[in-house]
Amino acid sequence: MLLHTHISGQQDSSKEPVVLIHGLFGSYENLGVIERSLSEQYQVINVDVRNHGRSGHSADMNYQLMAEDLAQTLDSLNIQKAVILGHSMGGKLAMTYAVTYPERVSKLILADIAPVGYPPRHNSIFTGLNSVDLSQIENRADADKQLAQHVKESGVRQFLLKSLIKEDDKFQWRFNLSALYDNYAELVSNPIDSGSYNGPVLFIKGGDSDYILPEHKATITKVFPAAQAKIIQGTGHWLHAEKPAAFTKLVKDFLLS
Repeated sequence: MLLHTHISGQQDSSKEPVVLIHGLFGSYENLGVIERSLSEQYQVINVDVRNHGRSGHSADMNYQLMAEDLAQTLDSLNIQKAVILGHSMGGKLAMTYAVTYPERVSKLILADIAPVGYPPRHNSIFTGLNSVDLSQIENRADADKQLAQHVKESGVRQFLLKSLIKEDDKFQWRFNLSALYDNYAELVSNPIDSGSYNGPVLFIKGGDSDYILPEHKATITKVFPAAQAKIIQGTGHWLHAEKPAAFTKLVKDFLLS
């Protein structure tokens, strides 16, 4: 599947382009601040993964398929090698791509995610999204009221509501909610069955987040022998949105190292 891309910056033969990959329920806009900062020096390819944003929908969704999507998309852009940066689910996709196509990845940046399986954390979000009666709402505020019965955090609701659009006078979600629900077990699973990526890898952890834990270190170093890690204190899982300047500085420093 060819993915929708938002491309910015100038192509420079001396620098590898940077690919940005958003997380679950997101779209390329989530990494817009990072894209704008990096595009001052790099060509940036910001993607919508399958079943998200403006990319195509499919009942099938796993990390190997998503890595193939990314390879096909970069092929279509004549990009043979790139820096890959992914957040959360996008980070798992980035890992899978790097292990599957190591010769196509110059550096790998993983934002608050590890190569491990996670327990389900989005049950209330799925319940909330499925409870919104799209035929009975007139605006986002109506959807927010319905969503709030299951999703208490206002920031999470506002993030989800960014994907609520109106087309042909009907409200709908940009993401393929049924496919995300049906394939959720795949999305929270460990994406790396075997193999490794030996190139430079930077893990950036949110200081208040529990997505990267000390017990993950052995697995991380097995899959990514050259991995290094940085922590942004005072941030949770959405570290790039909470402290974009600090996040971007770590990325830029790593790219120049």
